[in-house]
Amino acid sequence: MLSEEVRRKVRLIEFTTRKMVDDALSGSYKSRFKGQGVQFSEHRLYMAGDDVRHIDWKVSARSRDPVIKKFEEERELNVLILVDVSGSKRFGSHAKLKSEVAAEIAGLLSYAAVHTGDKVGLLLFSEKVEKILPPKKGRSHIQRIINEVLSFEPKYQGTKLSLAFDSANRILKHSGVIFILSDFLDKDYEISLKRLAKKHDVTALTITDPREHNLPNVGSLTFWDAEAGAEVFVDTGSFRFRQWFEEMTKGRAQNFTASMKNSGVDQLTVSSHENYIDLVVKFFQKKLKRGNRR
Repeated sequence: MLSEEVRRKVRLIEFTTRKMVDDALSGSYKSRFKGQGVQFSEHRLYMAGDDVRHIDWKVSARSRDPVIKKFEEERELNVLILVDVSGSKRFGSHAKLKSEVAAEIAGLLSYAAVHTGDKVGLLLFSEKVEKILPPKKGRSHIQRIINEVLSFEPKYQGTKLSLAFDSANRILKHSGVIFILSDFLDKDYEISLKRLAKKHDVTALTITDPREHNLPNVGSLTFWDAEAGAEVFVDTGSFRFRQWFEEMTKGRAQNFTASMKNSGVDQLTVSSHENYIDLVVKFFQKKLKRGNRR
């Protein structure tokens, strides 16, 4: 049974994200992703003004009349949302945990997909694939997605991105749309990501917290590393430590950006203290404009 607090959060996320989809996102989502997949419908005689590239020369030779292939847009897409539920997702230095941010964004993306006639599914992962909800439609399914992201308790604490990417490739048999919600605190996943992006339209949504890259000088502290399951003692006033921390976070960000670019994956980083819903909407609007210019 869900606690009243969790039920209240699910209802709030549902209301907020549904309104945002109705007001701003659904047009950008539909225009961006619809029409990427087309399938053969039928042959018909060539007419003046038709694109000559669609002429089926083999059929035309047999019929002795120019015949073109007629295509139609695929009726629906399968959307899969991959959500990192490892130990680091329960971190939060502001009003919301990263898991709560992930639940809101997953709700927004789910509503956008279902609103335009697509099916949406969910894959929760840590160092293992923890849970899979196959793509479906309907409001109750969206509510379940939000609830799972918000309240799921993983069995494992670590992160294995490559395992999640390979699993997603097996789940979606045909080309679809994949959103990855994670802090990407892992390595050696580039090959799997490239393989995923070669078949699907992939977007990486990185969820961060300000304290993960801007550590205040508050003296000596003991941290709990949720993914390693161990305590870590840190002197935040140490010049050597602060220099190492700055170089480490900067280098990790540069490596991550390079990995996304090399894999052909669009990427947006959002922080738990920002208006991340608006940032996601603007991101897709820019993505649509960029696609229209091609």
